[in-house]
Amino acid sequence: MLMQAVIVFLAALAAWAPLSPAFVESHYSSALYPRLQQVLTSFSNGVPLALFDVLVITIGVWWIWRVARDISTHRERGWLRMVTAAVVRSASTVALLYLAFLALWGLNYRRVPLVEKLRYEPQEVSAARARALAEETVKQLNQLHDTAHAAGWGAPRVVDQTLADAFQQTVAGLGMSAGTPVPGVPKATLLDPYFQRAGVAGMTDPYFLETLVSNDLLAFERPAIIAHEWSHLAGIADEGEANFVGWLACVRGAPPHQYSGWLFLFEELQGAVPTSGPDAPSARLLPGPRGDLLAIRQRLERHVSPRVSEAGWRVYDGYLKANHIEQGAGSYGEVVRLVLGVRFEGNWVPVRAAR
Repeated sequence: MLMQAVIVFLAALAAWAPLSPAFVESHYSSALYPRLQQVLTSFSNGVPLALFDVLVITIGVWWIWRVARDISTHRERGWLRMVTAAVVRSASTVALLYLAFLALWGLNYRRVPLVEKLRYEPQEVSAARARALAEETVKQLNQLHDTAHAAGWGAPRVVDQTLADAFQQTVAGLGMSAGTPVPGVPKATLLDPYFQRAGVAGMTDPYFLETLVSNDLLAFERPAIIAHEWSHLAGIADEGEANFVGWLACVRGAPPHQYSGWLFLFEELQGAVPTSGPDAPSARLLPGPRGDLLAIRQRLERHVSPRVSEAGWRVYDGYLKANHIEQGAGSYGEVVRLVLGVRFEGNWVPVRAAR
């Protein structure tokens, strides 16, 4: 049990270690992690199934087998020793998984925030600017709809190279990585029934660094969701920042990607601008984009369970806060604040902060 106790101690120490963002940025996020990502994602891309599923099943089967073995021998060891051994084993297993999580991806939660790397002007975050952005979003959706739908969105389980190129150019422009991130092949997962019931569109596997995407996404939703998950692969752990970088990648892509990105941003803006009445920006949406937004709502109404969704987001909120994201699940909405406050050059290219 000594080794198990040491593992638990090391996990607790790692969770509370006062690592500065500058240290994490220079030694992990911009040095070690990019190399890990290139190796692990290249490997997992070559496997047709989700390795995260294999990991979960393997651990589950192993844990059940050990418990069954403990129960079969409880008469010799006694119930107290059996329960103690099971608890210690479970704690050390969770601790080991946590240490692996931090080493392979999770330390990115502690890196320097994106607002400190870009020209960010908080005074620009205002209701008037939000309304102007919403008007621009409506304009883009109306202009792009027909072209995007005519071009189509391709196969759902392969890397869209045009989007991948736009994503890699976006990350390089932000100066956030020592290497070029490898985009993940969008994979299905055995967790898909939960994804659909909880309203989860996608997930980044933090162990094999693969991209998992819900099966029920509509074609025009996929590019924005995939670009968001690729942002996590690039070491951008914060959800709001991943939304922002995913959106930037989409608007640098082809018309279908641009349309998906603007559609995503329109939905994010709904909490910041009026959504009804003749003066609402949404009143100027043409039937095409309006129909796509309705299709998204109908998809969610068909599949999402409010109870499962609420419980899932409550757990995820706690997970994010435990990983030093003070806003928890509320960080998703930070994309609007970033789009409004970051200074851009032409074609939505962010201006980097002076050093």
